[in-house]
Amino acid sequence: MLSCEGADFSKVLKRYDIDLQVEMTPQEMAEKLLPADPVFHKVAEEVMYMRFKTVGPVVAEAIKERDPLEVINNGLVAGMEIVAKLYAEHVYYLPEIMMAAKTMEIGIAIAEKQIPGGREAKATVVMHAAEGDPHDIGKNIAAVMMRSAGYDVIDMGRDVPVVDAVAKCVEVKPLFISGTALMTTTMTAFPRVAQGLIDAGLIIPMMGCGGAVNREYANSYDLGIYSEKAPQTPILAQKMLEGYDWKKIREEWDNIIGGQ
Repeated sequence: MLSCEGADFSKVLKRYDIDLQVEMTPQEMAEKLLPADPVFHKVAEEVMYMRFKTVGPVVAEAIKERDPLEVINNGLVAGMEIVAKLYAEHVYYLPEIMMAAKTMEIGIAIAEKQIPGGREAKATVVMHAAEGDPHDIGKNIAAVMMRSAGYDVIDMGRDVPVVDAVAKCVEVKPLFISGTALMTTTMTAFPRVAQGLIDAGLIIPMMGCGGAVNREYANSYDLGIYSEKAPQTPILAQKMLEGYDWKKIREEWDNIIGGQ
């Protein structure tokens, strides 16, 4: 009979992916990423640790000492950017993303009241899950990232007909439209959206995203660009604000994403 005596099962039953995920705790990451300014540091911590019950008083105190817009950008948004990094490193998951986003939104609403005329959005973007696709978790996370980066997001939801997606873009003329597909049968909506935009004379990027989509497919139709992960979306959007069109984003995608 075989004996297990003296066997080291840690070398057999080892989950390397889990080990990788827990190499750095949120607290350890915070030491490297939180703002140095003590006021912004405290505000960012509220978002990072999802303290939606106490973020209000902390922000109210912060705007007594700092400009409200700086509290938003250097405190609340900075905290959400840390959450995005934690998500990318598999330290945080969807529940943490959504709770942190709620915390940030509470804080922004308070700070915005102190800004004459409110906070000006960088640009408007349209986001949706492809026609026939009921999966919208990825879109929801990307929408959070875009809002935290200062964009006005028109979230059309899931299973959005191609004609409706195109019509909304014609109406609001966004910086770009993104589509998410988790099924190969629904990602075929993307080139049809792109063609609809072209037919309407609206030459804006049609960003393909989601588990069913890869870069090769997103680059196979005119206007198409690719975002592999939700935190990449605001990075690509920033390039569009700098004047990059869909062709230049395709050409420099590796440098844009690899440099972050």
